Amino acid sequence: MTSPAVTCWLLDTRSLWAGDNIREAAADLLPLLSPDELTSVIRKHFIKDARMSLGSALLKRAYIARSLGVAWGTIRFERRPDPVHGKPSYAPADNSSTTISFNVSHQAGLVALIGTTAGKTDLGIDIVCVNERNDYRVIDADGFEAWVDIYADCFSDAEMWDMKYSLDDGVTLLDGTHLSAWELGRHDRCTRRNVELSTTQKGHHGQPDRAVTFSSDLVVDAKLRRFYAFWALKEAYVKLTGEALLAPWLRDLEFRNVRAPRPGTVARCSTHGTWGERVADVEVWFKGSRVEDVRMEIQAFEEDYMVAVAVRGAVREEVQVEKVDLARDVLPYTNKT
Repeated sequence: MTSPAVTCWLLDTRSLWAGDNIREAAADLLPLLSPDELTSVIRKHFIKDARMSLGSALLKRAYIARSLGVAWGTIRFERRPDPVHGKPSYAPADNSSTTISFNVSHQAGLVALIGTTAGKTDLGIDIVCVNERNDYRVIDADGFEAWVDIYADCFSDAEMWDMKYSLDDGVTLLDGTHLSAWELGRHDRCTRRNVELSTTQKGHHGQPDRAVTFSSDLVVDAKLRRFYAFWALKEAYVKLTGEALLAPWLRDLEFRNVRAPRPGTVARCSTHGTWGERVADVEVWFKGSRVEDVRMEIQAFEEDYMVAVAVRGAVREEVQVEKVDLARDVLPYTNKT
């Protein structure tokens, strides 16, 4: 029997609704929202946040209209199981039961949605942008260890040590040369930038070994990217459960075998950004026991974005993240009656 499909959409709002006033930029779309959705959009101080809020509302409605064949204007939402802190869920107008499930995340201009109509399936999704904030301010002042320590309430002791002092994937140098973890050696313990490091790269295909000198910035950058992979995976799992990052069991939830997916390429001029690697072999542990019923994946997009998904239930197939176009894939459903 074929497993029910999971839909995973990515909407890029960075080039949508130009200007600095969302009321003017998206005047034709705001009437498509409910009063609560409209309030959520227009109360945003920065238009970049308003774009993501609007994109999220449109994406959720388009997914439900497409999946269930219901009219755009009849779509209503509620939070379950808690009416205030629960996950946003579709509320049928006739109060009938439905198996549709979805989750949304947005960051730095991108909006991601995961959804399925499979019954008894829980979903979570999170998108992160590695270089959105000035993380180096703390790192340069106090070291990478101190920066990771800021998030000690969210990770287990093993995860904290792993993020600080391990780089199983090694490091890629500026010329494209990749140093394996073995070649990197104990430089994986380096937590300071602006330090010159030296090692020996193993020769391949008959080539001799060679001495390599490189900046510790590359080690810290790789660790920072891997930290965000940990963060996205944990956030996606927590959202799957319907709880927040204040959940009391956060430090009992542990991810192992984590590596940051290799990046894609950034969008330049008339080209579109590309997908990078998808990693699907991360292990989930809870209170020392392996969690077998949750599938975790993380996908790179462009140079700095990563999308993590968590699926628990009937779905077993890989999750394919699809970049959608507003005019082609979303707005046609606004006319559905």
